[in-house]
Amino acid sequence: MEIREFAERILRSADLEEKLAPVTGPVTDDAPGAAVRYVSPARLPELRFARRREAPPMPHAESFTDPLKRGLAHHIMANHELQALEVMAFTLCAFPDAPAEFRRGMIDVMADEQRHTRMHIERAAVLGVRFGEFPVNGYFWRKAQEFRSLLDYLAGLPLTFEGGNLDHTLEFAEQFEAAGDPRSAALMRVIHRDEIEHVRFGLEWLRRLKPEGMSDWEAYSAHLHFPLRPGKSKGRTFHRAPREAAGMSPEFIAQLEAAPRK
Repeated sequence: MEIREFAERILRSADLEEKLAPVTGPVTDDAPGAAVRYVSPARLPELRFARRREAPPMPHAESFTDPLKRGLAHHIMANHELQALEVMAFTLCAFPDAPAEFRRGMIDVMADEQRHTRMHIERAAVLGVRFGEFPVNGYFWRKAQEFRSLLDYLAGLPLTFEGGNLDHTLEFAEQFEAAGDPRSAALMRVIHRDEIEHVRFGLEWLRRLKPEGMSDWEAYSAHLHFPLRPGKSKGRTFHRAPREAAGMSPEFIAQLEAAPRK
């Protein structure tokens, strides 16, 4: 399958099974095509992005003793993973001149996003919540519309949204465990391990594509579009170990830890 064909299938098909179907067989990149910026991904009516403030907020951890609240949490995170997949497909179509090695590497990352989406959907269903039962937000997608370069994408999605997940996944694992739901906790720890590799991939390409003489931190900060900022890539508790595992330098980690969350 051509990489462009795979990306366009994700963006053009509203069918969830098609969106989440992984690549089978050899992957080629012989026809990356012209640059195309999709305004919105095709989605089933119940999964179309709601207007601001219509989608329910993440439930508080104190409510996780209620299986339906945990199901809602998985519902929200399934939409986050699906959006990440769609933003990655958007990036492949918007920046077809990206290095072929980057584009091939994205296919592996996207396979993880597909798997994560399915994991959350299936867990939500076990807890009594059907995917699409609640309105969903389009925050990740809206921010992607501001990406004007591959460096913007790298700063925005892998290093900020997925970077934040280095903390959030551990927070949710602890909260689910405390609520007596070890299966949900185990799911979050699996995703946490994958996120380390996704952040590593983004950081590697930031280093390869940034201007000579610019530090990692300078390149990262310069390519964030407000309201995205370094503090958005942190959770309530800052974890150094997964960031070290992702290859961040001590200087980068120190600057990130010092960045205000608000």
